[in-house]
Amino acid sequence: MTIQRPVTPSTDHPEIAALPSSMITSAAARALGALRIATGFLFLWAFLDKAFGLYYSTPPAKAWLHGGSPTKGFLKSVEVGPFQSMFHAIAGTWWADGLFMLGLLGIGVALIAGVAVRIAAVSGVVMVAGMWLATFPLAQWDSTGTATGSTNPFIDEHVMEALVLIVLALTYAGTTWGLGRIWARLPFVSRHHWAL
Repeated sequence: MTIQRPVTPSTDHPEIAALPSSMITSAAARALGALRIATGFLFLWAFLDKAFGLYYSTPPAKAWLHGGSPTKGFLKSVEVGPFQSMFHAIAGTWWADGLFMLGLLGIGVALIAGVAVRIAAVSGVVMVAGMWLATFPLAQWDSTGTATGSTNPFIDEHVMEALVLIVLALTYAGTTWGLGRIWARLPFVSRHHWAL
């Protein structure tokens, strides 16, 4: 019986031993910084368009600042999944509108600035998970028998956004092209790493 010894990078694989201790290269750090800013702008733009009615997904007459509801149209049209009645009940309520808009703004600004990236990422995952439940891509047919148009029951844009947010939270993405290093030195943040 032969006993195999464990592989050690320094002797058996010198090319691995030569790699830096961090596997994030400066190019990868810049790519993560760009991904963080772009993702932040995705959330911030949704806030701006819904708040001011910039003619993209929201006309001015339906802008939040003119009394429009950023949640009513989307949530009232939910016709699929196990949470239809819940989404219909909260559609257009002041607190759902307020939390949704505050979330879009907070997540967008935090990601663009590179501060509180973990908090923004968790908040963003919760938000896109709610949107995933509302669109419920697992279903091929809605409650009226109409095809949902779901093209993939497992991975959709909400799942991809959640994965991006998780990667940003786990890689200190706020330190490149962001204020993450300054944020990390704040006494509260240095004591509570979940706030990074």
